Amino acid sequence: MRMRMVMVGRTERGHVAEGVAHYLDRLRRTMPVEEVVLPEAGRGDAGHQARVEEERILGALRPGERVVLLDERGKAFTSRGFAERLGTWRDQGVREVAFVVGGAFGVTDAVRARADLVLSLSPMTFPHQLVRVLFAEQLFRAFSILARSPYHHD
Repeated sequence: MRMRMVMVGRTERGHVAEGVAHYLDRLRRTMPVEEVVLPEAGRGDAGHQARVEEERILGALRPGERVVLLDERGKAFTSRGFAERLGTWRDQGVREVAFVVGGAFGVTDAVRARADLVLSLSPMTFPHQLVRVLFAEQLFRAFSILARSPYHHD
């Protein structure tokens, strides 16, 4: 299974970039993970920015690719439950999964409609930069669970 993290805007330097790199580099030891960075919309009101970024996100997604959108209004999983979902897709022969992290103003309904799964890390709202680190860790944790490594213990 190949994975892509599709993210709007560059990852900030410092702790955010280091955290994302740390977990994705560990995950890359066992499977390919590509980072796709889309430019932010720039100026304009929140609605305008979300619409411009919608085009960029939808344009970056591949036909047949499973899409997981990170959004606080999505479905919440335990770490083990998320791992089981990914394991089910893997066992069904899913080859590519794109994980989408929108920009500062979120995503449009069209992006939500394209998602096979809308995933919530928490009902709280987090900065989209911080979500990258949290999700990179959960992605690494999920595949550690599937590999039965000692990283996740419960």
